[in-house]
Amino acid sequence: MNIFQEGNPQDIAQVLAVKDYRVALQQKIFQKYHDTTLVDINLNIPGPIKNNQYLIELFNYGIKQLEKEWQDKNYNYRLVKALNIDAGCENFYILQESSKKVKLSTISFEENSSVGRLFDADVLVKGRPAISRKELNYASRRCYLCDRPAKECARSRRHSVQKMQKYISSLYTKYVNK
Repeated sequence: MNIFQEGNPQDIAQVLAVKDYRVALQQKIFQKYHDTTLVDINLNIPGPIKNNQYLIELFNYGIKQLEKEWQDKNYNYRLVKALNIDAGCENFYILQESSKKVKLSTISFEENSSVGRLFDADVLVKGRPAISRKELNYASRRCYLCDRPAKECARSRRHSVQKMQKYISSLYTKYVNK
């Protein structure tokens, strides 16, 4: 099954416009919720199709895993904004926990849940850049195809979009559409 057969293709201009919107939305959230930790989480999807019914299901499946992890840790979290646009699904959460604790939980989710490697979770505190894995002495994100650093594979275009989409489709079939 190829879950990328439908959806509205996004070009680079549309993707960049969403990035600008994301930054503005983060600032707006911090204006309302001053002293909180913000988690901005979305799927990292290669190619022009960023959203469709299958990717929505995949996103929701992973989000349930992350929220369960937070519930198990008794973290006080609240979903303050959810996007479902052609550029993808994205959730914005505020938490009362320290940014370090929250980042450790998102790293655990990304590395240990069945679909976590497909997600990109930025952990932010007002007035500073996103908390990085490096700050917490963790290795950079790994490629889900070859386990090299993901940025290295992305920059060199080591894997075709088709190979990555085939892998994502297989995760959908294995975990979501059993």
